[in-house]
Amino acid sequence: MPPRTAPAAPTPPRKVPLRKLLRAASVACGVQFGWALQLSLLTPYVQELGIPHAFASLVWLCGPLSGLLVQPLVGHLSDRLAPAASPLGRRRPFIAAGAASIAAAVLTVGFSADLGRLFGDDVTPGSTRLGAICVYLVGFWLLDVGNNATQGPCRAFLADLTENDPRRTRIANAYFSLFMALGNILGYATGAYSGWYSIFPFTVTESCGVSCANLKSAFLLDIIILVITTYITVASVQEPQTFGSDEAQNPGAEQEAFLWELFGSLRYFTLPIWMVLIVTALTWIAWFPFTLFDTDWMGREIYRGSPDNPGETQRYHDGVRMGSFGLMLNSVVLGFTSVVLEKLCRKWGAGLVWGVSNIIMTLCFLAMLVITYVAQNMDYPSTGEPPTGIIVASLVVFTILGAPLAITYSIPYAMAASRVENLGLGQGLAMGILNLAIVVPQVIVSLGSGPWDQMFGGGNAPAFAVAAGSSFIGGLVAILGLPRARIASSSSSRRRGGTHR
Repeated sequence: MPPRTAPAAPTPPRKVPLRKLLRAASVACGVQFGWALQLSLLTPYVQELGIPHAFASLVWLCGPLSGLLVQPLVGHLSDRLAPAASPLGRRRPFIAAGAASIAAAVLTVGFSADLGRLFGDDVTPGSTRLGAICVYLVGFWLLDVGNNATQGPCRAFLADLTENDPRRTRIANAYFSLFMALGNILGYATGAYSGWYSIFPFTVTESCGVSCANLKSAFLLDIIILVITTYITVASVQEPQTFGSDEAQNPGAEQEAFLWELFGSLRYFTLPIWMVLIVTALTWIAWFPFTLFDTDWMGREIYRGSPDNPGETQRYHDGVRMGSFGLMLNSVVLGFTSVVLEKLCRKWGAGLVWGVSNIIMTLCFLAMLVITYVAQNMDYPSTGEPPTGIIVASLVVFTILGAPLAITYSIPYAMAASRVENLGLGQGLAMGILNLAIVVPQVIVSLGSGPWDQMFGGGNAPAFAVAAGSSFIGGLVAILGLPRARIASSSSSRRRGGTHR
């Protein structure tokens, strides 16, 4: 009898090449292009429609209220979708559907003034356009739904493709951050240019003047870029047919209601995961005052303009465009930092890098307070233009903030993906839970920043003071609470059985 041969060992799955991970992350460019336009132009725009500055931040409640459930729900559904149920797998259908929602939303927001006129709005300068505001809010809500429905599955898609390899997970998230930087650069550069209405003259209408037409034209460009980058991501690589720990979940989890599973999964979290969530929340409490009011601060405090005073409108829009230029410089630094971030994490550890970046944020927000004080107590030239030194100082602060923003876009997701993977939770649900640590602070800031600023004279400085305090506390927690949060290399991870410190 011939000797029995041992069964052949299964062939390990072939790792996805890094160039395909790069293409898989490219949709972040299209999504972030629209997000950059949203951040730089929409707070000034809603004030043009007639919403006072004190209540402008409340408009941004649409985002967190939709994101509070949309991203965890979409992540949960993409975890549960069988790969064979769709020709695009389980993540890419949600990415494509989210991108389509974004395209519909930016059309709605861009044409809100024209649609508002159909509902009987008075287009006299300085009047409140109720119809346009309602249309805008619908489009804004849909835009945030699309953003959440796209980014969550895309992050989970990258985590699936890296197969619990911590180093490749960091690289994939750095790619994602790099494309976000590219989208920011394109978006802020588009927002800083004031001549789009002459390239797309059909955008200028009786109800939509030059600044409105520029916004409308920018969003039309966003749709083109979004379609291209979504196609690249969807066609980049075939999703794995098996998902390791995603399938090794509690057998009864299939029957659990979504909300029960979402909040019930919190009981499995270890202390390091809770520390990641706490630092994420503190970091975003610091970021949101800046993202809500960065260009508004430049228009009001630096250029001394106002969107609702005809005599000061031009100075205000000059400041908004200069703020958009500063955010473009911010995005250049963001992209550079994304490239070197992997080396920084290997050398110093992810927790220390994160903590130091928050301290840098604190210094920048304090610098904005100093610049505000100096600008308020200076005599401007008769032209009304701010002194060159004030403009340069403001742009320097905007630029430096690109480095901590790259870290915020990357490290929390890489740390959460690596640690949640070991708990056997789906990556889609994990990214949704991390999103809760982002949207809850956004709710707090959206509700409180406008009234808080109004208590101290109606400027943006009080919100930046809160940002400085929150980023400082978050930095201390990251340095002291995650001192050994170095994400292990893949080889050492396998030697320890996949456990990370």
